[in-house]
Amino acid sequence: MAKYGYTGAKPTQALGSNTGIFEVNDIIDLMNDGQWSLQLFDLEYLVVAGGASGGSGSGSDSGGGGGGAGGYRSSVSGEATGGGGTLESAITITPSIEYAVVVGAGGAGGARGNGAAGADGGDSTFSTITSIGGGGGGTETGNGRSGGSGGATSGTRNYGAGSGTANQGYAGGVGAGATGAYTGAGGGGGAAGVGGNGSHNQSANGGAGISSSITGSAVTRSRGSGGNAGGTGAGNESAGQANSGNSSRGSNSSAASLLPGDSGVVILLYPDDRTITIGAGLTGTETDRGDGFKYATITAGSGNVSFT
Repeated sequence: MAKYGYTGAKPTQALGSNTGIFEVNDIIDLMNDGQWSLQLFDLEYLVVAGGASGGSGSGSDSGGGGGGAGGYRSSVSGEATGGGGTLESAITITPSIEYAVVVGAGGAGGARGNGAAGADGGDSTFSTITSIGGGGGGTETGNGRSGGSGGATSGTRNYGAGSGTANQGYAGGVGAGATGAYTGAGGGGGAAGVGGNGSHNQSANGGAGISSSITGSAVTRSRGSGGNAGGTGAGNESAGQANSGNSSRGSNSSAASLLPGDSGVVILLYPDDRTITIGAGLTGTETDRGDGFKYATITAGSGNVSFT
């Protein structure tokens, strides 16, 4: 009997290549075997790592540097990816195949005035795409750390800011590099800009984040936070928004306790005739955007997702 329009030996079928003339039953059999090429579809993503915490100064005259924002990688058409890089490519998805997801936590906070370096944010991953956690802010005795975006230096250091990661984020800023009252620290790097540099009486703001409308509403993520200028406490504070990848501001002995950085997020955009299964270990939801696409927002954990 002819099979796929051929007599004799039937052609070999594979997910990426089907040859022949197909009846409905043929297509159903191939789909059940995972060999029907039209099952493949493209998915766009936003992968944001956890933001870092700022450094903590050990006295009232010099605050710690701002933490770096979480790395930002995006393939969303018409939008930007981090670090001024080229937009990432969409991923071709095979239904029923499991894809690994990790959502990075924000860097831990700490007590004020203890001279501790800021903590790095955690990495976030979807399949082969990994965004690096933000680099912790520096102190009087330690430089800002490198990461998705880099941490800034304290008010007493005007060198050694942490660098960002290519196509994810920018470097942190440097402090005034002086001693004395209210010496300003640098701001942490952001996905869209370098952190500012501190001056004698003024800490600097962190680098800008990037706005995305992958969910249908514009949200800015991966902002860097400012440093701390001792008792003046100047500089912007970006942390306090879960799943944004924003970092927290530097601290000193006159400021409140050091806030943690914000956790990251993984958001996936795909045709609305597909359905995601979010596996054990992950926290997330699926939403129909109402324009032919659905999106899944994964806010915590580590595990696998698959699609039908």
